[in-house]
Amino acid sequence: MSRAVPGRPEPAGRKRARGAGGGRPRRATRTRTRNARAAAGFVLPFLALFCLCFLAPLGYALHQSLHRTERTGPLGLGREHETFAGLANYAHALADDRFLAGFGRVLLFGAVQIPLMIVLATALALLLESASARGVAFFRTAFFLPYGVPGVIASLLWGFLYVPGISPLVKIADALGWHLDFLSRGTVLWSLANIVTWQFTGYTMLVLIAQLKSVPGELYEAARIDGASAWHVARHIKIPLIRPALQLTGVFSIIGTLQLFAEPMVLRPLASSIDSGYTPNLHAYSEAFVGNDPQVAAAEAVLLALVACALSFGFLRLAGGHAGERR
Repeated sequence: MSRAVPGRPEPAGRKRARGAGGGRPRRATRTRTRNARAAAGFVLPFLALFCLCFLAPLGYALHQSLHRTERTGPLGLGREHETFAGLANYAHALADDRFLAGFGRVLLFGAVQIPLMIVLATALALLLESASARGVAFFRTAFFLPYGVPGVIASLLWGFLYVPGISPLVKIADALGWHLDFLSRGTVLWSLANIVTWQFTGYTMLVLIAQLKSVPGELYEAARIDGASAWHVARHIKIPLIRPALQLTGVFSIIGTLQLFAEPMVLRPLASSIDSGYTPNLHAYSEAFVGNDPQVAAAEAVLLALVACALSFGFLRLAGGHAGERR
């Protein structure tokens, strides 16, 4: 191997090779910089919208929940000014029996409606993804269509089916000798559950179908070669492999249940059993826009968010723990 001799000029080929080797790290650095800028260009709009639409309202709600509006002058008709209230608004919310009753009501609602909807959506997804399914595109669209109906419109549609004197369901039941009252105090919660189940089962089904389509077909072929029936394939292959989608839809359903608002709000004029505190969201709305107390409403909204976070993470931890035990 030749070495450079002092005083003798270095060959041009070696100089070019050294220049090329020295430029390679520089080009790699420039490439990484361009990739980082491209990634930042995709991420920054999301971060901006996330801060604007989530963090900023959350921060404002926290600020509102820790303050109280006081009015000066005779009969409180003077100027208004905000004072720091600490946790007084939270204490006021937690001392309200109607607010706590609304929490208990939506928890009972979720304990029944969420498992029912997920089981129904799973059954539909498995049926539509079975090898013998026919008319898959039609039925998939038909099951998903209710999700495209806004919650207010869906509640109005079902409201006409619930009101005595208008509802064909009530008329048919009366002709059969059954007395049905979908809006009574004991049944209105389940009438709301029916609306939510009708509306969101198709959406949950599509999430599960998307997960099923990612399962390699070789697994099904190997199971059929081993003599597994369709039931065993569904139970031992499909359902275990779509567990992440089931967990995701479970979290979505928990959050949606605690946010129940549009359906009871629309049915409220039709059902005397639905009051202004029927759900936590409805109670917070009433405090803000009827009781003119936005600070207490903000405290209730923060409490609702904390309960939703606790239940969602608790569900994920519980589901993840059971999955680890099975493995």
